Amino acid sequence: QVQLVESGGGLVQTGGSLRLSCAASGRTFSRYAMGWFRQAPEKEREFVAVISPSGGTTSYADSVKGRFTISRDNAKNTVYLQMNSLKPEDTAVYYCAARTLRLSTLPYEFDFWGQGTQVTVSS
Repeated sequence: QVQLVESGGGLVQTGGSLRLSCAASGRTFSRYAMGWFRQAPEKEREFVAVISPSGGTTSYADSVKGRFTISRDNAKNTVYLQMNSLKPEDTAVYYCAARTLRLSTLPYEFDFWGQGTQVTVSS
């Protein structure tokens, strides 16, 4: 079992930055691929970024490529999402998720989810 707690969301102006954190419980954090997803009102949950257990491989949605950076610190059981050049269309609840070993961009392939953190970008 892995418990995930996101933090760092908030209100920011267009062009601003935020850094989201996701703290994981348990001693096996380094076995999990970690992903960030987001869900805007009345929209499906969508993939944002994913990072391999070692941190050596990452993948991003086209909509955030070049603006967002996913990273992890396995010693701190934490994954981060640095979000720069934010746009109003980035407004959503952001979730972190974990799945064993292999990367995926599909929400249903992730086993554990956090409660989400709201990000609002004003125009």
